[in-house]
Amino acid sequence: QVQLVESGGGLVQPGDSLRLSCVVSGFTLDYYAIGWFRQAPGKEREGVSCISASGGSKQYGDAVKGRFTIFRDSAKNTVYLQMNSLEPGDTGIYYCAAARLRADFCTYVADTVYDYWGQGTQVTVSS
Repeated sequence: QVQLVESGGGLVQPGDSLRLSCVVSGFTLDYYAIGWFRQAPGKEREGVSCISASGGSKQYGDAVKGRFTIFRDSAKNTVYLQMNSLEPGDTGIYYCAAARLRADFCTYVADTVYDYWGQGTQVTVSS
């Protein structure tokens, strides 16, 4: 019933930008925190960003601060990740995930609190 679908990935050069989308169904964003995570082959899953159910709290991992922005359009049941100044280290499969948390709380570190995950979208940054 609860589904998340990512899109927007692709192959880009360093310095380029991408906007990822996470379309959710089966629940309202007003009650769920959304996190973005990424994983490269042979590496552990890494937290990227999150937004609280209220929209009032946003967090970013150190590797992406100043370059990535998370925002949402509740009317479209969609959360976006705007990625600017992309680097080769940003390469990986990007997943969005949902969790029922306090209205003003989210985490990009404790991925175990997220119960629902999308299928992922591939981002490759290479020259």
